[in-house]
Amino acid sequence: MSTNTSTESRSRGKAPAGERVADWADGRLGIYSLAKANMRKIFPDHWSFMLGEVCLYSFIIIILTGVYLTLFFHPSMNEVEYHGSYIPMQGQLMSEAYKSTLDISFDVRGGLLIRQIHHWAAVVFLAGMFVHMMRVFFTGAFRKPREINWLFGFLLFVLGMFTGFTGYSLPDDLLSGTGVRFTQGAILSVPIVGTYISMFLFGGEFPGDDMVARFYSIHILLLPGIMLGLVVAHLILVFYHKHTQFAGPGRTNNNVVGMPLLPVYMAKAGGFFFLVFGVIAILGGIASINPIWVLGPYRADQVSTGAQPDWYMGFAEGLVRAMPGWEINFWGHTLVLGVFVPLVLFGLFLAAIAVYPFIESWVTGDKREHHILDRPRNAPTRTALGVAWITAYMIMLIGGGNDIVATHFHLSINAVTWFVRIGFFVGPVIAFVITKRICLGLQRRDKEKVLHGRESGIIKRLPHGEFIEVHEPLSQEQLYTLTAHEQYQPAEIGPTVDENGVERKVKGSEKLRAKLSKAYYGEESQVPKPTVEEYKEITSGHGHH
Repeated sequence: MSTNTSTESRSRGKAPAGERVADWADGRLGIYSLAKANMRKIFPDHWSFMLGEVCLYSFIIIILTGVYLTLFFHPSMNEVEYHGSYIPMQGQLMSEAYKSTLDISFDVRGGLLIRQIHHWAAVVFLAGMFVHMMRVFFTGAFRKPREINWLFGFLLFVLGMFTGFTGYSLPDDLLSGTGVRFTQGAILSVPIVGTYISMFLFGGEFPGDDMVARFYSIHILLLPGIMLGLVVAHLILVFYHKHTQFAGPGRTNNNVVGMPLLPVYMAKAGGFFFLVFGVIAILGGIASINPIWVLGPYRADQVSTGAQPDWYMGFAEGLVRAMPGWEINFWGHTLVLGVFVPLVLFGLFLAAIAVYPFIESWVTGDKREHHILDRPRNAPTRTALGVAWITAYMIMLIGGGNDIVATHFHLSINAVTWFVRIGFFVGPVIAFVITKRICLGLQRRDKEKVLHGRESGIIKRLPHGEFIEVHEPLSQEQLYTLTAHEQYQPAEIGPTVDENGVERKVKGSEKLRAKLSKAYYGEESQVPKPTVEEYKEITSGHGHH
């Protein structure tokens, strides 16, 4: 009897090994309370929210493949003679960086595939960042309290551009060397400090002996470290602010309707990670990117044919190629405006998208928190501005490859360049007008659907001979979704004369805000929502089929 009791007490007192480890960790880290508070957090479900996950997963893939590549890459510009597996390069003089990249491609098991996956993941990461930011922009997800998170995302995009640039410059091949030479020319165009920055970056005259080593440190330590910190901060703020959601029944600014993080969302996220990894791996396996063995090692007296940067740098290059080669002499110094002005425009274009949340907040005067997303059609001016910005970006992307466009489509390179120059000013304006008209048309269509119902396609003949189309009334859920958006009233300057008849001075900023507010929310910028009275009058039988 006593033996059985002692056995039972031992069996009851000794927990499984996994539980003991968890208890040990909880006593020191408090993981139970942390998990209980966050693992059941609700996330809304919409396909567009996956865009941010594409960015996160491709960033993880970049880090994993990058760690593997660092084991075999030698960031040195010391000149050596090649005696590797690639026969056409036998006996050629090249830098250790280029030689080690050839060795990774031809002698390291799986090296070429990892290189390709690494490069493709970088391209997908920046493409995902671009599309994700546009999704946030067009739906108004950047509004209070998410302005800081918008800036974090913007910085991630910009840092990703420069991380990609330093990355594809490391192999020291003819294409990347040409790109670095282009960048050095852009740096030299900066008045007063350009030469100092160039000498500091390259350790002397271009290309110097330390360029690859310095770019290597920047590429694997400095920029990824900052980006990793920004990613963590971005995700923490997403958790803290709750996830945004589209309008619908039961969804308010005070709740989130969706699925819990564990187990549903984590299971979907895990599967989606492997899906993203699989697509990038397929791209790396079948679509060659940056075949350095075809280009050869970098030589300062040579330029590779059809030298093009990755797409995210094409905008900056397009600005430089489209700009006339203007130069002026000022106090004995030559200012290369043909390069410096495009650099300034590039910075202004990026800054415009960074500060936009604060501009819109000032125009609307809205200081409330927003957790419900806008449909792009319900913010016509914002949507039109976004499309205009993208149009300018894409036109300059064509300019960055004007030689490729000219040769592939048998056009004059001068004609392509002039198209880009004119299109840069005209294209965004046309895109703005067309987009705004489309948004207003969609708003009118939504209003008609609310008041008259959905077109059924069924034609009915009335007793007196008239043919009509039968309209089906919308459900309460559809009616709510189409009418849930807010409509702002344009800001007014207010009375310019006080009660004593004294004229007050109106500030220029107040006048500007009133004009911008009218452009955003005036009669020509939004269609009034149908009122309850209009809906009741029509659905009561007067004119409703």
